[in-house]
Amino acid sequence: MIATSFQTHEYRQHDVLGASPLRLILLTYDVAIKACEQEDFERATQAISLLRDALDFDQGEIAVKLFALYQWCLECVRKDKYQDALQVLRALGEVWEEVDRMNSPVARSGTSYVEVPRVAQAA
Repeated sequence: MIATSFQTHEYRQHDVLGASPLRLILLTYDVAIKACEQEDFERATQAISLLRDALDFDQGEIAVKLFALYQWCLECVRKDKYQDALQVLRALGEVWEEVDRMNSPVARSGTSYVEVPRVAQAA
């Protein structure tokens, strides 16, 4: 069991160190979602704060809107409304996953066996 735990830790560490910026975002969403599912205040606030703090405001309005959503999620967690935060984080995570699929080499080459749906435009 100890070897398995150590191997899992080593794999995760390698996954993070070699990850693209987009993959790091997806990993952080996974942590935030799992933390909200488990109602883990500390991990949820850390993960959501990481997402918020990583925003690039040179990207314009989208960064401002994401900032507001992350702040809202943090407020939900503070008020013990994990399900509300979870709903938003899952929706945002799905959009980021779609961006990842659209940017994958298979999707770019046009040889994908699965049709890549378009990302819904944010209102």
